[in-house]
Amino acid sequence: MKKKNCWEVKKCGRQPGGDQVAKKGTCPASTLIAVNGINNGINGGRSCWALTGTMSGPPEKVQGSFARLLSISCYECDFFEQVMTEEQENFEGTVQIVHKLKKRIVAVTGQSEEE
Repeated sequence: MKKKNCWEVKKCGRQPGGDQVAKKGTCPASTLIAVNGINNGINGGRSCWALTGTMSGPPEKVQGSFARLLSISCYECDFFEQVMTEEQENFEGTVQIVHKLKKRIVAVTGQSEEE
């Protein structure tokens, strides 16, 4: 069974070609290839809680910084819980996602992680 991405579950319409793109913009979770495959998702579709600019918090509120949301949205999000349950021991949480993203950015830019 195919695992669903956040835009398929949340029905936000912000994925490429979605009905809310013109009004709200394309969600970074649907296009950020640097996190493709994490938690078996397409791009950031199953790691949206760790990405800035997604609507992973309260309805209709674009998130500016993951850090200020951690205690109020991720652990209360049905989709976050769904991904955790589906992935079980293979679940990659925020720390793992940010670490992988940082490593991929370093690999592409050639900068060290300390810069």
